[in-house]
Amino acid sequence: MSRAAELASILETTESLVIVCHDNPDPDCLASALALEAIASDYDVDEVTIAYGGEISHQQNRAFVNMLDISLEPLADTDISEYDCVGFVDHSQPGANTEFPARITPDIIVDHHPGEPVGATFEDVRTSIGATATIFVEYLDALEVELTTRLASALLFALHRERLDFVREPTRREYEAALAVYPNADLETLEQLYGSAFSSETLDAIGQAIGSRERRGSALAASAGKTAETDSLPQAADYLLNLEGVDTVLVYGIVGDVIRLSARSIDPRIHIGETLQDGFDDLGQVGGHHDMAGGRIGLGLFADSANDTDVLLAFVGGRLVHRFFDALNLDDDR
Repeated sequence: MSRAAELASILETTESLVIVCHDNPDPDCLASALALEAIASDYDVDEVTIAYGGEISHQQNRAFVNMLDISLEPLADTDISEYDCVGFVDHSQPGANTEFPARITPDIIVDHHPGEPVGATFEDVRTSIGATATIFVEYLDALEVELTTRLASALLFALHRERLDFVREPTRREYEAALAVYPNADLETLEQLYGSAFSSETLDAIGQAIGSRERRGSALAASAGKTAETDSLPQAADYLLNLEGVDTVLVYGIVGDVIRLSARSIDPRIHIGETLQDGFDDLGQVGGHHDMAGGRIGLGLFADSANDTDVLLAFVGGRLVHRFFDALNLDDDR
């Protein structure tokens, strides 16, 4: 039986499904949730809810939700016990990068990030694939589920954004998936999504990161300061990666009651997910791919300085930057 058929066999006996996105969901996660919703509807699942933790602060992600009219419910307002099936898309570990309780095991997991099996009834985790949306394009084709314009547009945008317009190590499967959904996509909508403007807070965070950057060789670390927009950190990291001679970037900042990390690398010798684990695994939740990674560290570890943001950032920055460069085996020479 194919993986798509295995998934269908579970949905055939399901009356209600809650699809759980990871915290602060991105287009790959959201498009994958839409695809699972479409498959569930095709198999007559009576009730389907898409829930998420955190917030949708990236202006492009907000536009994605609004323009594609995606119905979402905060995880905090969702009674998981009311559903007889729980599905994870674009993440696989309860309690990691999600507000979803660690004590509850999901029934369905579809992901492309590395992670230990958790015992779900259906687990399809393919780390050799560049996007979770790619896996769902395969499912939709195999199960002959209608590819609406809305769904095709969501999947095509997700494929491009997850692999940064196919610059960062896409697999052949991403190209094939994009070709499969392209004929049904609304290109005018995608053009509007790409034209979404930066929010003023994101620009402030990028400006802070530019001004605070510290470089050693081809690696760079920077503080985005304190911000309410979690997604401003990866945007700042992407921006700094454009600096001539820089191939590896870490941006950190305070978001709410945690320190957020976002890292990027285009150096084929560096696995940035493993680098963050080497440098920060004992402090919080970190991890990611060869080229992009992230994490969060509780402010409780730095409680002595928590009441003064400037002091806290200076205190945290020195230690985080040292750990980052040390994990890259870089000494103090600039």
